[in-house]
Amino acid sequence: MDETEFWEIVDSTREAAGGDPEDHAELLVERLLRYDPDSVLDFARHFEARYNRAYRWDLWGAAWVLLGGASDDAFDYFRCWLIGQGREVFEGALHDPDALADLLDDFDEELDGDGEELGYAADEAYEQLTGLVAPDLGILPAPPEPVGTPVDFEDDAVMAQRYPKLWGRFMSD
Repeated sequence: MDETEFWEIVDSTREAAGGDPEDHAELLVERLLRYDPDSVLDFARHFEARYNRAYRWDLWGAAWVLLGGASDDAFDYFRCWLIGQGREVFEGALHDPDALADLLDDFDEELDGDGEELGYAADEAYEQLTGLVAPDLGILPAPPEPVGTPVDFEDDAVMAQRYPKLWGRFMSD
């Protein structure tokens, strides 16, 4: 499976789900069940590589603004959700996390930002296809700390200055 096919699967299942992350995960599993186990593992490698690429302080800060706070787990789920938004949003956010203010049409913190189930979709499909737990993918683990300069999430002035578009759109009342 190449990168183009990976993103086509993500995009088509997201569109069919109508933006609901849980429905998206279910449709993703259904779609992956059409493939052979090796292709499902290829999909999982693509997903994990992007998940690790998104382990960055500046992106965590953007998640913090969007979600009104983001614990370690919440940021993990946010990265899965971000991949689920498709290539344009994902790459745009990595290029400039504040650009999420322009890249996202809508954002409902009760519904969006939590892609936990998306992170398990390939594993679930692999198990259904083989009856076995998915093997280790052989990808280098994420760094022990996010890449980049830490962000002071608790300082509203710093966050508003660092993420002016996100802050203006999602934090101003």
